[in-house]
Amino acid sequence: MLKLIKWLFYLAIMAFIALVGYAYIGPFFGADFSPPTKEIRQDIILETD
Repeated sequence: MLKLIKWLFYLAIMAFIALVGYAYIGPFFGADFSPPTKEIRQDIILETD
């Protein structure tokens, strides 16, 4: 059982390192992490008494 937990721990560490590496190296390979920007306008009518 301890071997399985140890193996899963190593796998989680490697996955974390791969994710961080992809976050830093991804833009060089064309991955764009910025959200799409678009202006949204909506008219608001305030009723006053």
